[in-house]
Amino acid sequence: MLRWLIGGGREPQGLAEQSPLQTIGEEQTQNPYTELLVLKAHHDIVRFLVQLDDYRFASAGDDGIVVVWNAQTGEKLLELNGHTQKITAIITFPSLEAYEEKNQLILTASADRTVIVWDCDTGRQVQKVSCFQSTVKCLALLQRLDVWLSGGNDLCVWNRKLDLLCKTSHLSDTGISALIEIPKNCVVAAVGKELIIFRLVAPTEGSLGWDILQVKRLLDHQDNILSLVNVNDLSFVTGSHVGELIIWDILDWTVQACERNFWDPSPQLDTQQEIKLCQKPNDVSIHHFTWDEENVFVAVGRGLYVYNLQMKRVIACQKTAHDSNVLHVAKLPNRQLISCSEDGSVRIWELREKQQLAAEPVPTGFFNMWGFGRVNKQASHPVKKQQENATSCSLELIGDLIGHSSSVEMFLYFEDHGLVTCSADHLIILWKNGERESGLRSLKLFQKLEENGDLYLAV
Repeated sequence: MLRWLIGGGREPQGLAEQSPLQTIGEEQTQNPYTELLVLKAHHDIVRFLVQLDDYRFASAGDDGIVVVWNAQTGEKLLELNGHTQKITAIITFPSLEAYEEKNQLILTASADRTVIVWDCDTGRQVQKVSCFQSTVKCLALLQRLDVWLSGGNDLCVWNRKLDLLCKTSHLSDTGISALIEIPKNCVVAAVGKELIIFRLVAPTEGSLGWDILQVKRLLDHQDNILSLVNVNDLSFVTGSHVGELIIWDILDWTVQACERNFWDPSPQLDTQQEIKLCQKPNDVSIHHFTWDEENVFVAVGRGLYVYNLQMKRVIACQKTAHDSNVLHVAKLPNRQLISCSEDGSVRIWELREKQQLAAEPVPTGFFNMWGFGRVNKQASHPVKKQQENATSCSLELIGDLIGHSSSVEMFLYFEDHGLVTCSADHLIILWKNGERESGLRSLKLFQKLEENGDLYLAV
């Protein structure tokens, strides 16, 4: 608990007074995750988790190893060895219906400039390609076209047999950091602070093979793009290092909405606050998004923000949700949210409707003419009033999962088996619903007694 007691002191003085870190006591009545299993197999930072099916997941990280786990029992099922350096990207690679073998496949990319296709049922290395000129930083599967993409200093298109179909010329030394598929056989690539739209041209009777064309460059961001996701059939969203959130039209690639003032919804920022933001730019970096039909949930620096897509504004926020930068956020059922941070914490939040207060009446008359009365009070706190009116919901802390000793990189949520987290402490933790696990143990005990006949003897 000491970390939470002193955590607020890390905030610059002006901002700490406005948004202190929320804490929660030992009695966490709304937190279901009261049991945990610690899984050990990695020897370095575990950065990636990917769900394989309803009961299995794979983990990967800086030791170059991929491990397949049982999410129900925590059992280590397979260890996949093939990379010599850290893994930089991982995606599932579903097999085609036409194939006789319908095993679960995954693709992994590494800093050793290789990509490997793995069979997660047998642990077999299906195929490997090692002709890359730079590290592959991201992977994307275009299932409708039955191809996959690799993004590094260039963009490459591959088929299932790992044949190179086409590629772009050298794009940038910084490389492609993220890729998503959009309609009309197009993809969006984040390259530094630019978005580049590419169109894939499939072979026809008149053409010999595949081609990839650069269609448009979008230069609306002022700094490097850290996050890029599809949110629905109409929009995709990007977030940058300096806290810019831009919502784009998925068909014509125009800006639908933009939010740049996450720390202060009002345009009135005093000079001192501006200086503080410049001194700590990481405080406003957008590291991750999640979304539902109504909202985009944004990890901004150490805070969490809920941006409503219809109203095009922030409707709830926790400016200091964690002691350090929030790295991953996910939506749960029942209007709940999970976030994890560089400070090693995992926190559960609930989005609640805020009761709207009536506006304070503005006094008139003699005293107001000389500056007395309530109008002065309003004038002295314009930013605070505007912030209160701007948010119509609140994010309430309902659970605090403390188990990791270092940065928590990401997590997976299984509806039936709990929550899985991975960390820079080389560990994976499987968080279990204590009430559910207790019920399952009781059921197994009764079944065992019934099998042995002890239950009837007891009765």
